[in-house]
Amino acid sequence: MGKSAFLNDIRQTLRLAGYSLKTEKTYVYWIKFYIRYHRLKHPVELSENDVVSFLNYLANKRHVTVNTQKTALNALAYLYNQYLKRPLGDLGFTYTQQGRRVPTVLNMEEVAAILHHMDSRNQLIFSLLYGSGLRISECLRLRVKDIHFDRASLAVCGSKGNKDRVTLLSRALFEPLKVQIAKALEIQEKDNKEGVGPSLPFALGKKFPNAYRDAAWMFLFPSTSICKHPVTGILCRHHLHDSVPRKVLKVAVARAGIKGKRVSCHTFRHSFATQLLKSGQDIRTVQELLGHSDVSTTQIYTHVLGEHFAGTSSPVDMLMSGMSN
Repeated sequence: MGKSAFLNDIRQTLRLAGYSLKTEKTYVYWIKFYIRYHRLKHPVELSENDVVSFLNYLANKRHVTVNTQKTALNALAYLYNQYLKRPLGDLGFTYTQQGRRVPTVLNMEEVAAILHHMDSRNQLIFSLLYGSGLRISECLRLRVKDIHFDRASLAVCGSKGNKDRVTLLSRALFEPLKVQIAKALEIQEKDNKEGVGPSLPFALGKKFPNAYRDAAWMFLFPSTSICKHPVTGILCRHHLHDSVPRKVLKVAVARAGIKGKRVSCHTFRHSFATQLLKSGQDIRTVQELLGHSDVSTTQIYTHVLGEHFAGTSSPVDMLMSGMSN
């Protein structure tokens, strides 16, 4: 099988397995990089040692981050474990050691100041990031079916690592959400008259070609224009591109007068986790709400609080309290 045919078949396999388009592009990129690094040898001719050699090259010559190394390894693990059915054994590989970076967080007053300088749609987007701990991609991919007012929860489907989870939905956002849903469904109704609707997951679109007429599949934050589906080529309306809220955020942060902090969309997710731990929530609960597979990832937020565990007091606090009594 030629190289391009090989990669195209991997793409098709990823789509049929329900992986997101973003994951598909990422995995194919790293698999192609891996093949080129080994001078176009077919992966079946390569061994675990060749995988380790590639990962070491990324760390030592390309100076990539630990997360980038993990992404490359995930792509190769899919290639061998799932696609080629030749599971990788114990690689004995150690990721590059890097210092722990404490994420930037915002306090409630800063979040309020930023939201004040946004229109209603973007206020809702960033309120969901802060109130539900969403990534920006997760927020913009929300569909009407993912909003559960009766349970005050949000369903996050096909997230990082192709995982689903359920997280909190603030009751304070019920009314803004209902207004946004009404606007989105109005757009869908107009689109349907032209034979167009929201872009659908690859497998669903093939099995239920008329699902684009179902209100449940409409994006909460639809794009302002029609485009061709990147896989099927069918005209559809995708969700809002993440560059739109990012630009709005940059302006709002400047107008709010927040200086000395590098604020991004992800900062609101960091702030969600930190606020929950600060209020005494169990770290395992926060881990579940964020969708972290390993609690050690969630524990970084305890460092933001300056305490190893949420709710832990400094001995000096107890000392001073005792002296004042």
